[in-house]
Amino acid sequence: MEIWRLPISASQRGKLISAGYTSLSSLSSISSSDLARELKVSESEAMNILKVASHSRGSETSNASCSIVEGAQSAWDMLHDEESLMHITTSSADLDNILGGGIHCKEVTEIGWSSLSLIVNSVLKYKLTTAFGSESIIFMLIGGVPGIGKTQLGIQIAVNVQIPNDFGGLGGKAIYIDTEGSFMVERAFQIAEACIEDMSEYNRFLRKDFQECKIKMLPQDILENIFYFRICSYTEQIALINYLDKFLSEHKDVDMSLWSQVKVIVVDSVTFHFRQDFDDMALRTRVLSGMALKLMNLAKRFSLAVVLLNQVTTKHTEASFQLALALGDSWSHTCTNRIVLYWNGNERYAYIDKSPSLRSASAAYSVTARGIRNSSSSCKRIKMM
Repeated sequence: MEIWRLPISASQRGKLISAGYTSLSSLSSISSSDLARELKVSESEAMNILKVASHSRGSETSNASCSIVEGAQSAWDMLHDEESLMHITTSSADLDNILGGGIHCKEVTEIGWSSLSLIVNSVLKYKLTTAFGSESIIFMLIGGVPGIGKTQLGIQIAVNVQIPNDFGGLGGKAIYIDTEGSFMVERAFQIAEACIEDMSEYNRFLRKDFQECKIKMLPQDILENIFYFRICSYTEQIALINYLDKFLSEHKDVDMSLWSQVKVIVVDSVTFHFRQDFDDMALRTRVLSGMALKLMNLAKRFSLAVVLLNQVTTKHTEASFQLALALGDSWSHTCTNRIVLYWNGNERYAYIDKSPSLRSASAAYSVTARGIRNSSSSCKRIKMM
């Protein structure tokens, strides 16, 4: 059970969430005196909170004990599920190819960018650290320098997730969580127009010997299906992540009652407020861990993709430079797959640095007026092992 469901006052829930307590399990090993000090409340109030949490945890455990056993899944079923996973195209065939078809549903993809401009000969000299545990959900990190197109890619994914099933898409909706104020609605409209034009061209090509099917989708329809949230603090970000469960449940797919109409959640960027507002590193680690687990559960439960935009920074250790995700080593252990965006001369490249299922490879791509596309000089693409 999440903290926001506890039968306590709203102010007490807010203090718990701000202190990094997002689930009942996070309260299981803390004393009332320590909790009172962290929440800046009386010890009797802290004791009452722990008593309510203990009672709720006991009833939750008894109710869930059978469902845990009943929820067991065979490896064969897991393989079948993975083979039937849907993908969201990036609109770059080369990029989709190294990603195994595009951004995967039931997975969390982390996209980062660096303050250091990389050239292809130096990429292998840097040790990139990231990974988020070996959950059944797959994580990716994608990193690159400013201007590399990370927000453009986020908007492209929010648009492309709406491509209808008849055109090989998911026909879903998108949630865009903007912590930096970098979302550009005019740019989203341009990419939506280009997406519809691409579908029309595909329609004419596919049905050239038959009567064409009219595409009824308009750019404004695409924008209406992007749910935009502007976040101005880390407490708002935590509260929104906790609220998403309810939001997704209220937007269930009519044909598949267990799944949501929303097929992708984009967070741009996941690190912004946590880099500025936190001095207590232990508290930050606890907050981020709870948020990450929540996102993993949402991806799996609602069969959707989660895209986390992050920043890659550089640090100097042992006479060499290292690339590391913003927020430190604890957060860096959140992804299974890692993709780095970088410049090679005047070309943008995406490089799969680590993945249990995808081979190490790179692909050139471009950011154009129409959105993310193949590089015009993709024939010069460099494979990296």
